[in-house]
Amino acid sequence: MHESKVLERIRNNETACGVTLHLHDPSLFEMTASLDYDAIWLDLEHHSENGVHISELIRATRAGGQTDVIVRPGRGEFARMARLLEVGAHGIMYPGCTSVAEAEEVVRWAKFAPLGSRGFDGSNVDSNFMGRPMTEYLEWANANTFVIIQIEDIQTVELAHDIAKVDGVDMLMLGPADLSVRLGYPGQMDHPMVAEAQRRVVEAAQNAGKNWAITTRGPEHARQMSEAGAKLVFQGADVVFIKNALVNAIREFRQS
Repeated sequence: MHESKVLERIRNNETACGVTLHLHDPSLFEMTASLDYDAIWLDLEHHSENGVHISELIRATRAGGQTDVIVRPGRGEFARMARLLEVGAHGIMYPGCTSVAEAEEVVRWAKFAPLGSRGFDGSNVDSNFMGRPMTEYLEWANANTFVIIQIEDIQTVELAHDIAKVDGVDMLMLGPADLSVRLGYPGQMDHPMVAEAQRRVVEAAQNAGKNWAITTRGPEHARQMSEAGAKLVFQGADVVFIKNALVNAIREFRQS
């Protein structure tokens, strides 16, 4: 299993670029990894997949290139996180965190001691199938896996500074869609209250010496966020790209 491409970018003071894949076909993951993306966001909060298929998707990504897979489990699925890492995920994106204690629990399940208390197995792909000595494997895993905590309600924005200080939390990320819904302005990602929440999350991360991630609306927005200090930008999703292409194709045909 390769070293984290996202963390390599960050250590070189560069911004990593990721894409969301909702269509869970292994060939799509393999193709995307061959296209120089730094990360693929695999969402299991809103999509149901069994462990075998998840393993196949991550394996296909490895076959395609050196792209990290960042998996978002459902909220509270703590025990699932170690298994996701063991089949080859580099990142855990935890949704809807509401407290410092919850962020600490995420770290306990995702990181080995001394950062957390993740259980040791060592027989899966993340340890090269028992190919790494135990001490080396533990150090490698903590250095090449990362935790992203998503903040998705205004009450938790108030706690962002304290959450960012949790040892083992690597990045903060606002969930603007859910936040806009909970604020009563669904879909208004540029609403002043959403923008202010984003500013406060970024400030919390920076004050704690942590990084921040963000979803973006396209290449220009991604560049702007990179220049603003984001170290991980997610630029689009497969369903959006495909739908836009299909809509444009049929529209052009009907107008011809």
